[in-house]
Amino acid sequence: MRAVICGNGPMGRALAAALGARGDLVELLGRPSATGHPAASLAAAEVAFDASVGPEVRANVGAAVTVGCRCVVVATSGWEADRQAVADDLRAAGAAGVWAPNFSLGTALFGRLVDRAAALYGRIDAFDPFIVEWHRRAKRDRPSGTALDLAARLGNGEVEVASIRAGSSPGMHLVGFDAPGETVELRITARDRSAYAAGALAAADWLRRTPRPPGLHPFDSVVDELVDGTVHPARDASSRAVIEPMHRRTS
Repeated sequence: MRAVICGNGPMGRALAAALGARGDLVELLGRPSATGHPAASLAAAEVAFDASVGPEVRANVGAAVTVGCRCVVVATSGWEADRQAVADDLRAAGAAGVWAPNFSLGTALFGRLVDRAAALYGRIDAFDPFIVEWHRRAKRDRPSGTALDLAARLGNGEVEVASIRAGSSPGMHLVGFDAPGETVELRITARDRSAYAAGALAAADWLRRTPRPPGLHPFDSVVDELVDGTVHPARDASSRAVIEPMHRRTS
């Protein structure tokens, strides 16, 4: 696979290391000018990874599809306002992308545990849900995209989310349910960014394995295949569902 990574921060470097370790060809681009990366800098990409910052995502995706790249993985956060526009741009170009607030497979499965916990504890008024998330001092968005996704899974618009920005932690998320006599906590802590990079590579492989409908797909589509080993028909990326908060829908 020939890959180009937009963004040479911690996530971009982790992606480059993971791609290089398995023998893929990779080019790591730094911060672009005010007008974004020149399209020519992405011309060789079979897959374009965006690991920049939220305001740059749409321009980077646009540059990639302009030069014919048809597989995009968006591995950053803080671009919620542009998500519909990015989905539309991909669809118009006949390209497909995968996005997630967090590409860790462990976090994706953690979210499904939270779904079940919310269904159980949500039936008992005494338990109040809450979220604590901790990231490195330099992380810009607050709350994180992962914390927002977990809050959506709890189904409570007033859930308390406490955000800590200190040190160099790559990410810790705690979901709790507190009652007068007891507290229940679910926690996931990243030791480094290798799990995020592994998930982003799995998303790229999913895009390339078989043609996917144009548009923006959630990481859940990839996770479904990884968990049960079955190749599912791709979800219709023209539907609104693929750009809503990434949590599994149940009947």
